[in-house]
Amino acid sequence: MASILVVCSGNICRSPVAEGLLRRGVQRRFGAAAPDVSSAGTIGLEGSPATQESVQASAERGVDISAHVARRLSDAMVQRADLVICMAAEHRAEIEQRVPAAIDHTFTLKELTRLLEDDAPVEPQGQDTLAARAAAAGAARRAGGPTNPYDEDIVDPLGMPLETYRAIAWELDEWIDRMLAGLFGPVAAGVPGEGA
Repeated sequence: MASILVVCSGNICRSPVAEGLLRRGVQRRFGAAAPDVSSAGTIGLEGSPATQESVQASAERGVDISAHVARRLSDAMVQRADLVICMAAEHRAEIEQRVPAAIDHTFTLKELTRLLEDDAPVEPQGQDTLAARAAAAGAARRAGGPTNPYDEDIVDPLGMPLETYRAIAWELDEWIDRMLAGLFGPVAAGVPGEGA
């Protein structure tokens, strides 16, 4: 089964929210055949729950991450994933240093979305196209595809008020919707749960 790994620092704020939103998005598209979605942190606070603010901001967007348990990123997790989505450029850089072969399927969320949107639109496709679309985005990046080094990161809300977490959850939701359209094409009519 195809798999997507979401990476941030502590795995208690950004990546749990992104994991929940992304899981909802692929399940709406593919149901039981959806790619596996997981998350981890480069300095993951192993065993910790998501912050209460992350849980609340996610719930307000219709996603329950209350059972989340943080994990520390391992090289094996990166190697198993078909696509690694980082919350910031520093996470992508660490993965590139640790697992150089993974760079062609490792992106920041915003970077990947821009590369996919610059490519020709795709017709609705199945989850089995995930690795191929990630490889195409990697090739586009090597060829000088659109990037914006000044706007790659999702801000770390740790220690900020709930309003900041809400803003981050909204931002993640928007970018993930765009990324999914770039990966798999528009949602086919009649997809169960879409629009719910």
